[in-house]
Amino acid sequence: MAAQAQVSANGQVSAQPVNERTALFLPGLQMLVLGGVLLLAGTALGIAAGHFHGPGRVAALVGCILALIIGVFVLRGLTQVVPGHARVIQLFGRYRGTIRESGLQWVNPFTVRIVVSTRIRNQESAQAKVNDADGNPIEIAAVVVWQVRDTANAIYSVDNYLQFVTIQTETAVRHIASSYPYDSRGTEKLSLRDNADEITQRLSAELADRVKSAGVTVIETRLTRLSYAPEIAQAMLRQQQASAVVGARQRIVEGAVGMVQLALQRLEEEGVVELDEERKAAMVSNLLVVLCSEQATQQVVNTGSLYQ
Repeated sequence: MAAQAQVSANGQVSAQPVNERTALFLPGLQMLVLGGVLLLAGTALGIAAGHFHGPGRVAALVGCILALIIGVFVLRGLTQVVPGHARVIQLFGRYRGTIRESGLQWVNPFTVRIVVSTRIRNQESAQAKVNDADGNPIEIAAVVVWQVRDTANAIYSVDNYLQFVTIQTETAVRHIASSYPYDSRGTEKLSLRDNADEITQRLSAELADRVKSAGVTVIETRLTRLSYAPEIAQAMLRQQQASAVVGARQRIVEGAVGMVQLALQRLEEEGVVELDEERKAAMVSNLLVVLCSEQATQQVVNTGSLYQ
């Protein structure tokens, strides 16, 4: 078997993982020449057998058959390794190693050679509808850049490593989406929208841990879609607009208060006019109305005294 079973302390049977190692192989071009020579030799002996009689003919036929059989087996051991791919060598159910060196190679003709792609792959998860940490339904999807690191684990540790990566990607995306709120709403908590870099880093770490057993390494993950579900999108948009208006008005009020304080301080320092507490309160009220109003204010000329 490719993986030996071992009994754990609790009595459960678990499979011992198989790690990648280099298989034994020979240069394929030399073996190709050898196989061609054997086939030609066998053909020549078969033709020559017709010219012999008695023991010589039998010997020529035997040599012909042996040369042809050996030549066929030599040629059967040839395997082509394309760049970006590897060949997992299996002999009678046992893992015998992996060939990563590209070109024409030769291995035991009785072995089974499984092709595994070692190229970098992009895989986009299906759009998932999940409730975030606040219970709001959101739609989220991610793209994962990954590569097979250990071909033996990819073949023998899981049934189908492509399907395994797909399922684990969707699981990790759903778990991350349900662990954080969509929007921080002014707090210092991590959120999916405001902390995209931190969220993708945690998604990469979680996904790398999930697919490690399949011999896969995660290079990068990115969120490709992040939005509220259609049924609450309008309500959450109004909430965001209201929060933005409140934040803007807060900034306006803070600026207006600072300007009023500066005006009163300059008037007092330069002795332009002396105001009692009641006049100061009126001035503050008027200035705040002018500075915080959304519409242009109209001037009113006071032709009387300061107190009329």
